[in-house]
Amino acid sequence: MKEFLIYFFTQGTEPEFALFTFAHFAPILMMIGVILLIRWKREWIRQYKHEEVFRWVLAFMLIIADMSYYWRLVGCPSLQPGPVENLPIGVCGWSVILSSYMLVGKKQTLFDIVYFWLLSGSLFALLTPTVLTFTGPTRYRYYQFWLEHTLGYVAIFYMIFVHGMRPTVKSAVKALIALLAMALLAYGVNTMIPGANYLYLARPEAAPSVLDILPPNFALRTAIIVAVILLMFALAYLPWYLIDRKAAKSAQIAA
Repeated sequence: MKEFLIYFFTQGTEPEFALFTFAHFAPILMMIGVILLIRWKREWIRQYKHEEVFRWVLAFMLIIADMSYYWRLVGCPSLQPGPVENLPIGVCGWSVILSSYMLVGKKQTLFDIVYFWLLSGSLFALLTPTVLTFTGPTRYRYYQFWLEHTLGYVAIFYMIFVHGMRPTVKSAVKALIALLAMALLAYGVNTMIPGANYLYLARPEAAPSVLDILPPNFALRTAIIVAVILLMFALAYLPWYLIDRKAAKSAQIAA
């Protein structure tokens, strides 16, 4: 039993996870299925007298998924827990925390931030989950990663379909300011701790990812990252812009 637990909670020395395989796409497809189910049953969920139970359970799952990452590090010294890689400075982790508070308190401001962070930054984690290279489906980290990264999307679409929340241009500004604050924190930590690479501002990831195409020069690299983020923010807001434009045209025709 001890050997199994050591194996399950640690990681391998050889690659166990490959991009664009069944192990990669299965959690994403499950996430999409849950979101579609919420959309289908949104009226029933909205009118259910204990609807808040759904939000509390989802919030609890988000917190446990995030905290168990650090519990695993503490329990497995072989993973070399330390400030170089494991401080809570990242878009994905904070998106999870903010999502849980958003669900419990139904906070529009938190929705504004999480919506753009998830659909802009965390989306790349779903497309290229390179941190799973040495932890396949037989390891705890695999399930922790996918729960942490997919439940956030379930949370924001739950608030959209069930509670009618939506982003605005001001929402994008809030999210951008919050992201800038985190980037400044990450930059400061990267300069103070040798080897730290929070938000991947210092260098590309060790494993292959979409960030490999960026130049190593810090200034140019940062400028490209900012441009990509702004583009992703615009794409995340585009569906709502089109909805508003269509509604405005319909109102003009009706008048």
